[in-house]
Amino acid sequence: MKLPRVHLALALFAALAFAGAGRADLTEGMKKGTPDLKSVSALTFGPEGILFIGDPQGGAVFAVATGDTKASDATGGIKVADINEKIASLLGIESSKLLIKDLAVNPASTNAYLGVMRGTGRDAAPALVRVERGTNKVTAFDLKDVSFSKVTLPKAVQRQEAITSLGYAGGKLYVAGLSNEDFNSTLRSIPFPFKEAERGAGIQIFHGAHGRLETNAPVQTFTPFDIKGETHLLAAYTCTPLVKIPVSELKPGAKVKGKTVAELGNRNKPLDMVVYDKDGKRFILIANTSRGVMKVSTEGVEDIEPITKPVRGGGTAGLKYEKITDLKGVVQLAKLDDKHAVIVTQTSDGMTLDTIALP
Repeated sequence: MKLPRVHLALALFAALAFAGAGRADLTEGMKKGTPDLKSVSALTFGPEGILFIGDPQGGAVFAVATGDTKASDATGGIKVADINEKIASLLGIESSKLLIKDLAVNPASTNAYLGVMRGTGRDAAPALVRVERGTNKVTAFDLKDVSFSKVTLPKAVQRQEAITSLGYAGGKLYVAGLSNEDFNSTLRSIPFPFKEAERGAGIQIFHGAHGRLETNAPVQTFTPFDIKGETHLLAAYTCTPLVKIPVSELKPGAKVKGKTVAELGNRNKPLDMVVYDKDGKRFILIANTSRGVMKVSTEGVEDIEPITKPVRGGGTAGLKYEKITDLKGVVQLAKLDDKHAVIVTQTSDGMTLDTIALP
């Protein structure tokens, strides 16, 4: 049945208005100005080019509308040799006084963003840098006169571990870190657009390498992960338990016991992780300080018996994994698209931003 033209026009107008309203909702509560960002520890992207920035020194998270929403026509990867030197030169400092804190890829544009600290000690200041896919152009992302919102984290400790990792899924921002609660290890679920952040949920895990229950160590890195249609967080801790936590349990003030699904070896700190599909299976890629890059199979993660007994002598248990020996010195990791990731590698010759095929 054909609609009269006037009805068709009205229907089209309503559809456009609804779509516009949906976009406007994402910037609800944002204001124009310069965020009072004191530090940067973690980055992640939400929809439509909105960048979330963890500020542990300020005990807050910022949401910034980058305006970087045009999909890139580039099909190649991102590659910048001596990325630390180029960023330092851009910011007018020596590379020895630059610290790259995190890497995130904007899914709307597939451009890469790096959060850095310039300077040392009390003089250190945060900055953001964008690397354009296709051209590999490195530019400072100016935070002056941007649309942004801010949410303050109650009871966050005033140190770097206040915010260790960020993730966005299903209209909520998940924040890992330490708090002054009874269970210091805390995960927060914050609806976006921001209104306010409530108390986080305290997290308890069984740490196989230590042979005990723990509540003080923060999640170092995590990724949202669906299990049987329910969103979970797969979270990695130092020394190196991998834990699954259903986000439905992250209520304000709750005490949540995560299920340890893997022990990946002691004397190690996980740095970054991404989830991806390959050959009909789902994997987690984890970059580590001393155990290289691991490809962890998630087969059976929904029903696996949690680890509740000690795993001694640096041994491993639970989910199976393989080491990707070709990848060395990876200190930052972010998913570029369904088949590729962007990494920062560090060697004695410097640091490189590069693209790899997901293994």
